[in-house]
Amino acid sequence: MSWIYLDNNATTKIDPQVLDAMLPFLQESYGNASSVQHRIGREANQAVALARQQIAQKFDVKDSEIFFNSGATEGINTVLRGIAYAYVRKGKHIITCQTEHKTVLTTCSQLERNGIEITYLPVSQSGELDLQLLRDSIRPDTILVCIMAANNESGVVHPISAIAHICQEKDVLFFCDATQLVAKQEVNLKQIPIDILTFSAHKFHGPKGVGALYVRRKRKPIQIPPLISGGQQENGFRGGTLDVPSIVGCGKALEIANSHPEIRQYRDYLEDQIRLKIPEVIIHGEQVSRLNNTSFIAFRHIKAAELMTALPHIALSSGSACTSGLLDPSHVLKAMGVRDDDAFASIRFSFSKFTTRTDVEQTVNDLAQTVQRLRSSSPIWQLFKEGVID
Repeated sequence: MSWIYLDNNATTKIDPQVLDAMLPFLQESYGNASSVQHRIGREANQAVALARQQIAQKFDVKDSEIFFNSGATEGINTVLRGIAYAYVRKGKHIITCQTEHKTVLTTCSQLERNGIEITYLPVSQSGELDLQLLRDSIRPDTILVCIMAANNESGVVHPISAIAHICQEKDVLFFCDATQLVAKQEVNLKQIPIDILTFSAHKFHGPKGVGALYVRRKRKPIQIPPLISGGQQENGFRGGTLDVPSIVGCGKALEIANSHPEIRQYRDYLEDQIRLKIPEVIIHGEQVSRLNNTSFIAFRHIKAAELMTALPHIALSSGSACTSGLLDPSHVLKAMGVRDDDAFASIRFSFSKFTTRTDVEQTVNDLAQTVQRLRSSSPIWQLFKEGVID
């Protein structure tokens, strides 16, 4: 039986074009990008400059506004900790959202223990933010609004342009974790006044362990002290020898990325067929704008872990890869008001440009058979059918 990979919000297969672009900098032009005194070092330095240019062009920003790092986790820590430290004289209030990635929530929790006040905005049952509540939550001592572009579990897309304009109007910095949106939808930072943005390359068929921060050049420069001190790499913003092959891969992956409209068709087909063939399912966030590649579905009265174990040839997830080892239900679904038993029954399907129609058809058929088999032997399902539980 062939392997089907539908966990692309966790990570993606590297694109062959990306790998081809990286290999020369592993085998031939392997110099240190800071060693510009010799040819091999200059080749590495020029490759980094090209990657920076590729990313800047994709966002319609200046090359000097792009800073390479190890990915969004580092970017989030750099910004949240750095802003809290650098702007402490202005205020100690940060606004974020209950459905943010655990990296944001964990870092904010640590900042709270150091005297920073965090406002966690709620979401609706469909996962949407209340923009008026955001506006009303901004105070004179608010130093940062931190809202993700798209949720990694539900796929719900937030109106980042509207959020950015609210923050601009209120003269407060807006930091956006765009990890799941970059390369899936256009993000034009000349048109959307986001101040700081972060992403990881491995979410769009680039290598793992590399990403970037965008920091807008403003009349009054944004103050973010480096999280990692060292040399003057990245204009002193992030110390350490640059990972040239990965940076090259990051730039190439973003350069060749496009939206692939067939992915939306696969997602819609999956959801339509699941509704048709499997009773008692809930598609989280289906009423609002979602990523074209993401579907988060509860198969009621079955444990997601049990269902995934019964489908070993299909790579699926019960939510964020960063929290999949936890015994608690998804914090995203809890924030959306989903009850625990439905949260524990939820599986995320996330597609990529390498997903095929055959993959989706096989997944639907195998799901339908497996759900029927598991429910037929489930006492809980029998109680539901008899009306004892809902």
